[in-house]
Amino acid sequence: MKILPLAAFAAALLALSACGRPPAPDGPAAEQAAPVAAGTLSRFDIYVPVTLSADLSHLSSNQKQMVSKLIDAAAIMDELFWRQAYGERQSLLDSIDDPAVRRFAELNYGPWDRLDGNKPFVPGVGEKPLGAGFYPADMSKEEFEAWAEPGKKGLYSMVRRDGSGQLSLIAYSQLYRPELTRAAAILREAAELAESPAFSNYLRLRADALLSNDYRASDMAWMDMQDNAVDVIIGPIENYEDRLFNYRTAFEAYVLIKDIAWSKRLARLTQFLPELQRGLPVPEAYKSEMPGANSQLNAYDVIYYAGACNAGAKTIAVNLPNDEEVQLSKGARRLQLKNAMKAKFDKILVPIAGVLIAEEQRRHITFDAFFSNTMFHEVAHGLGIKRTVNSGESVRTALKDTSTALEESKADILGLYMVTELSARGELEEGELMDNYVTFMASIFRSIRFGAASAHGQANMIRFNFFQQAGAFSRDPQSGLYRINFERMQAAMVDLSRLILTIQGDGDYAAAVQLLQQQGVIGEQLDADLQRLAAQGIPVDITFTQGKEVLGL
Repeated sequence: MKILPLAAFAAALLALSACGRPPAPDGPAAEQAAPVAAGTLSRFDIYVPVTLSADLSHLSSNQKQMVSKLIDAAAIMDELFWRQAYGERQSLLDSIDDPAVRRFAELNYGPWDRLDGNKPFVPGVGEKPLGAGFYPADMSKEEFEAWAEPGKKGLYSMVRRDGSGQLSLIAYSQLYRPELTRAAAILREAAELAESPAFSNYLRLRADALLSNDYRASDMAWMDMQDNAVDVIIGPIENYEDRLFNYRTAFEAYVLIKDIAWSKRLARLTQFLPELQRGLPVPEAYKSEMPGANSQLNAYDVIYYAGACNAGAKTIAVNLPNDEEVQLSKGARRLQLKNAMKAKFDKILVPIAGVLIAEEQRRHITFDAFFSNTMFHEVAHGLGIKRTVNSGESVRTALKDTSTALEESKADILGLYMVTELSARGELEEGELMDNYVTFMASIFRSIRFGAASAHGQANMIRFNFFQQAGAFSRDPQSGLYRINFERMQAAMVDLSRLILTIQGDGDYAAAVQLLQQQGVIGEQLDADLQRLAAQGIPVDITFTQGKEVLGL
């Protein structure tokens, strides 16, 4: 069988061009799906528009004014991410005459297609640097690794060359001082309007952090607040954009409306984290760290995306903060972005199931299962260990450029492990366990389409190949439909969990590279099956119509 590297696979997908209580489907998901227009997608039409709105009627006048200001601050994060990911936004857009291409550049925050292995789609543009704009374009990995600079792996600094051509660091708070000063001032104005004292405190501390480059105190305060109806995630957060080392963080923002009733329903599940950690299928050394006692599950409607989270494939759940010390002290908060999640389920996952999942198993494709799988993916980021068992080094730094793909693989497979364990304890109220397994399989097809540039796309390819080799599913050669083998998938889940947790615990960079090289590939048959999705006009992801006007602010 012909095997394509994941990067080559992404290039081959040119025809394609990765919570209130959510409502349960009324019947088999495939029967609910709206008809999908036939005809292969144009590359520039792979994102389906979704209006991003929420009910704000329960908010006071002050809270609505606060939301407006939070959107203003988020827009500044959007500007900064453009500079990190590409450079000067307007000069690029002004150079593109074709409106469709210009819009595609806006969605990708640059001239590289994020869901096609970062392939350039603007004539004359070269390959996207692995380090985006975080490092000098002429810097090699070897030069960086030989550089005797203690803070070179820092999350909140850029690497530049000084006047003599030597590498040097410049803090975000210095490089982006004018923009961050504006954003901090807006956050302080929002703090004056906040009705939750804890949220007001967080906004002030976050404003301070933007200017000091020290985010720990604001992360701690974010974990302490629990009574706020409005929330915001803002600043340099995730390190996915740095594909050279996964060290540097990118600016982004989410403005969120909390669903307090549903969040309370989820909160009880966090009590099982220590027990689930102890039950992981690895030796004691690989599960010696205990999740923080204050870990939280919350559901939100997201009303504004900006920066890194809005680039390419859209985030539908968040696990923060990333600071390992905060996680060990306070735990983490897992945010389920239910309105964005529901849009992906209806417009993408259900149509995919109608093309690729065996007819008798389609009834197991449910939004409840999609919601819980996504939720436990985020919760599972807190399982395992953050520091290697041998040297005590951070797993993130030990695994370097492989760390995010391995971490996403871990979260995916341990999320399914958690669903399985909690279902056996009778702690999950809706649906049956088979719903989670079949929906999990359909979601692999969805996320594989995010391509080689996405850690989530790589993670899904690892899982697909591992499951295939373990006989966790079969494919009917006549119909081209996939059918899940429940017992074998459970066994494969345990084996893959053990493999990934061991690589992370050992900080084994060579083993991580080998796993990605061997399993991060796609067979010719799967390539053809995914082309069928394009032929049915099924979009790859969503994009948003959003902002104050949409919200009536």
